[in-house]
Amino acid sequence: MLQNNDIAKLLLRVALGVLILFHGIHKLIYGVSGVEAMLSNAGLPQLLAYGVYVGELIAPIFIILGLYARVASLLLSFNMLMAIYLAYGFSYSLSKFGGLSYETPLLFMIMSLLVFLFGSGRYSVNTK
Repeated sequence: MLQNNDIAKLLLRVALGVLILFHGIHKLIYGVSGVEAMLSNAGLPQLLAYGVYVGELIAPIFIILGLYARVASLLLSFNMLMAIYLAYGFSYSLSKFGGLSYETPLLFMIMSLLVFLFGSGRYSVNTK
């Protein structure tokens, strides 16, 4: 029982999906104007801001369900990479607590890459 990789994969998927889904719901309620401003400052089209809905609403639901979780996790990983770039610029600045200023989106990106590498496991819609 303590070596059940499928339960670990399920826990990883649910934790990642639920935590990111909160960010997506926030953007659904309050809009993506902040993301549009960051894209504008970076010289990118503001239309790309609507990709956040895919990365933070649709992808997490797919990850939680284990429905094409590898594809969804790659989308989420790219979303987190763009979030780090737009919000922090890949700087090595530290937060007031001593960690990297962008450690949370970095952890989400790493978790999504782990879902991609490990797959969904047995407890998923796609059992691969």
